[in-house]
Amino acid sequence: MRPVFADPPKLSPGDRVAVVSPAFAAPAEFPAQHEQGLRRLREEFQLEPVEYPSTRRHSSAAERAADLTAAWADPSIRAVLATIGGDDQITVLRHLDPGPFRADPKPFFGFSDNTNLLNWLWTHGVAGYHGGSTMMHVARGGGLQAVSADSLRAALFTPGDLEIRPLERFTDEEVEWNEGTSLTQAPPDFPSPGWFWHQPDRVVSAPAWGGSLEILHWTLAADRWVRPVEDYAGCVLLLETSEEMPSGGEVHRMLRNFGERGLLEQFPAILVATAKATVFFDPRPVEERDRYREEQREAVLRALEAYNPGALAVFGVDFGHTSPQWVLPCGGRITVDGPARRITAHY
Repeated sequence: MRPVFADPPKLSPGDRVAVVSPAFAAPAEFPAQHEQGLRRLREEFQLEPVEYPSTRRHSSAAERAADLTAAWADPSIRAVLATIGGDDQITVLRHLDPGPFRADPKPFFGFSDNTNLLNWLWTHGVAGYHGGSTMMHVARGGGLQAVSADSLRAALFTPGDLEIRPLERFTDEEVEWNEGTSLTQAPPDFPSPGWFWHQPDRVVSAPAWGGSLEILHWTLAADRWVRPVEDYAGCVLLLETSEEMPSGGEVHRMLRNFGERGLLEQFPAILVATAKATVFFDPRPVEERDRYREEQREAVLRALEAYNPGALAVFGVDFGHTSPQWVLPCGGRITVDGPARRITAHY
């Protein structure tokens, strides 16, 4: 049976929020970006960030788990925000006891490697939000972007609905944090590829589940999906890929594995993010990026044809590793209205 999710409690100005590093301790390497994110939490969101021992220190999995547990056990902390992702958060999960997290189900914000914690929380009936890492979008050089800031505010403060809209411009480039201009300079943006609707013949309104495709695949390999596949039935699947830029063939094989497990067929609606198709250590021309995203869409559609041919899918939604980023419910409800070509997040 699918977990029953309570609506994450909303915050008020002045509330204390935990800022944690459950994966890579980027604040230890890039303290100026971290401080900029903390400052904006105070000035732009009127929240009081609280750091933990592992926030700015490379720490063991057990130490990071202890900080997460402490944040949830402290009744004065009303939300928990990850600084950034990484690649080893899966090792933290074995050290977590769901008791304190269920006792005070405060919202967690993060994406990328934080898919591990988001889905561990989902498994235990605690809803979170995909997006909102402090160093990626809150600390962004050039200032906050309206889409990222507005959806983060909605998730933090405002009960109700927010329409998730197609964007005219986006970027998958970045300014390296070791550059002197990274605190003030935004990367160039480009015309958005827009949304692509596949079989928009129904309305699906259901809890969302998913996140980074690569991380979901790792958790499958580590047998961290402890719930039966039927518990995901009827949910909206969120899928996005990282700066590792898996090929279309890799994306298809990962989804094929989900299909062979009986998971892929459980989702009547799937939102696929605008894929990041360049990275500073492997820059690619715009034309190649467009081809990459087309190949990824074809790979997803090929997997759906084999395992979930009736699914509604929307490609090019702005969440995940590109910018700006909609902060989307994970466990909370999303409505995908195919006939009206609308997506609504329910906060």
